[in-house]
Amino acid sequence: MKLIKDKVAKLSFVALLVTVTAAMFYAPTASAHGEKSQAAFMRMRTIHWFDLNWSKDTVPVNDTMTISGKFHVFAGWPETVDKPEISFLNIGIPGPVFIRQGSWIGGQLVPRSVSLELGETYEFKVLLKARRPGDWHVHTMMNVKGGGPIIGPGKWVTVTGTMGSFVNPVTTLLGDTINLETYNLSNTYFWHAFWYALGLAWLGYWARKPIFVPRHIAVEAGKADSLITATDKKVAMGFAIGTIAVVAFGMSSTNAAYPVTTPLQAGLLRGMKPIEMPAKTVNVKVEDATYRVPGRAMQMTLTITNNGDSSVRLGEFNTAGVRFLDPKVHVDETGYPDDLLAEEGLTVSDNSPIAPGTSRTVQVTASDAAWEVYRLADLIYDPDSRFAGLLFFFDEAGNRQMIMVDAPLIPSFI
Repeated sequence: MKLIKDKVAKLSFVALLVTVTAAMFYAPTASAHGEKSQAAFMRMRTIHWFDLNWSKDTVPVNDTMTISGKFHVFAGWPETVDKPEISFLNIGIPGPVFIRQGSWIGGQLVPRSVSLELGETYEFKVLLKARRPGDWHVHTMMNVKGGGPIIGPGKWVTVTGTMGSFVNPVTTLLGDTINLETYNLSNTYFWHAFWYALGLAWLGYWARKPIFVPRHIAVEAGKADSLITATDKKVAMGFAIGTIAVVAFGMSSTNAAYPVTTPLQAGLLRGMKPIEMPAKTVNVKVEDATYRVPGRAMQMTLTITNNGDSSVRLGEFNTAGVRFLDPKVHVDETGYPDDLLAEEGLTVSDNSPIAPGTSRTVQVTASDAAWEVYRLADLIYDPDSRFAGLLFFFDEAGNRQMIMVDAPLIPSFI
């Protein structure tokens, strides 16, 4: 019976080892992201992305594309999320299908974390180089320390060509040009194989002995000391000394081969230059806001006051990257992602021009399936059920003015 138990335990261990090993080499292809699972309040009340542009829809391997636009840091940042005092401008993609060649905020290169100010609006640009062929969902993203990744709008981009032709040449501080894609790859393979083999040898040594059940019985019987022999201790000591020796030799030889090194840069960049927004001539007060669940529509009662010298009309409402437009006022021609664009999703009870020096109270409805598809309607189930977004007004000359709105959102189930 003991022999059978030992064989079963060993077979179970081998099966587990094979399963884990196989899982390490199997990686299913990911094409899109789980931005819909991110809490609605995170997407509505943190970073508001707008005027986004993906320079290309199709990019050959080794060619570049840019993602540019603006983002507004919401002044009413949620209390449950750490402030963006340490943030990193990023791009959300399913793995290294692109490499980032440069990022800029306000015209300043930002290769590391930055500090952002609440209530400010910034301009950004990211330069990407295509690496892996396929159809990929490419997002804007802001990583915030303590707040996690804040996902922005995404668009499908097709990369053509073959990955084998990809090159990533860089020039070192010593003037040498190397291809980072293949540089020292054989050395990387060797050390991975070496440590993997060493780990298997360590596991194999202990797996040859009775494993789970017999050891448990011995421990329960008070004979735990008998499980490890003098030979076992010598073997363990040999593994430890050998590991330390290999690490010391590797460190010494590496320092000798590469005497000039630069540590990774991890400082914080401050003083990001925000956009100097024009003085606001339109004032908006949210009287009330409701979300009608059966109709997948948000309804707002707004009191709009025009303090400027030109008539204005409401043309767009942008929240969580979803854009609701009134086509009689504004038509998008930028190639914005169709699933995030409700071209006729904005209706205003009276959207005739608001003359200078006058006020008007209107009913504004933003309706589209995107409320449910992107799970923005989940906001009504939050402990702090509030919405936030950007209103864009257009004057007679086509000039645009951005107004931030924020208010409680009451659900309606009838």
